Amino acid sequence: MMKFLLNAVPRPWLIRLSYIFVWFSRIYYKGNKVGCPVCGGKFRKFLPYGYVNVRQGAMCPGCLALERHRLMWIYLKNETSFFSINLKVLHIAPEQCFLKRFRKLNNLTYHTADLESPIADYKCDVQNLPFENSEYDIVICNHVLEHVPDDKKAMSEVLRVLKPGGFAIMQVPADFNRDTTFEDNSITDKNERTRIFGQYDHLRVYGADYPERLKSAGFSIDEPNYTEKISQADKVRYSLNIKEFMFALKKK
Repeated sequence: MMKFLLNAVPRPWLIRLSYIFVWFSRIYYKGNKVGCPVCGGKFRKFLPYGYVNVRQGAMCPGCLALERHRLMWIYLKNETSFFSINLKVLHIAPEQCFLKRFRKLNNLTYHTADLESPIADYKCDVQNLPFENSEYDIVICNHVLEHVPDDKKAMSEVLRVLKPGGFAIMQVPADFNRDTTFEDNSITDKNERTRIFGQYDHLRVYGADYPERLKSAGFSIDEPNYTEKISQADKVRYSLNIKEFMFALKKK
């Protein structure tokens, strides 16, 4: 059922319907086996999720946070001053599990942007952002680059709007078994894209060279992948059963 809905229902409608879904799921799945660091809820299990290959234990029934969202929340809380100092933040393709929580933080001046999302403040393309140079302390842009035709342009735009000394978080789905990123613009059939890239609207599969692609765009990475610091106990408790690049991309 989850796979069918994700593939059959347009994303803007999925976002609207999800607000109804969580009212029931957070009660129905209440328990003590797993915990979500984003909403603080405790549940008997996390829900399956996936467009093609459905992942068990992926989605929080209380706030819809996926593994990557829980990982980012833990990173921001443990490794940054995101929740404590005054910051101007741009969130591209804002995730629902974060939106209201980030808006409530009095220390943040928080703006959201997306090309299609009904919950975004600005309707714009990450490849051509309508913001001033060096405007934001932090830019969050997760699982977006695999969708855009020119990811290098998108990277340069994120870098442009960052303040010197600021940082971006730009997670992507990655195949850690690939040494290099694979893309082929000649593949236009949706079924073929799904087979090769994992989703019909993905344009590339990032490999282990993703950090080098970011550095080539001008970002500085001066820390190891945060997933290597997560304890096995926390990986089980928060169901962080994924490989993901998680680090701050800094603007010199």
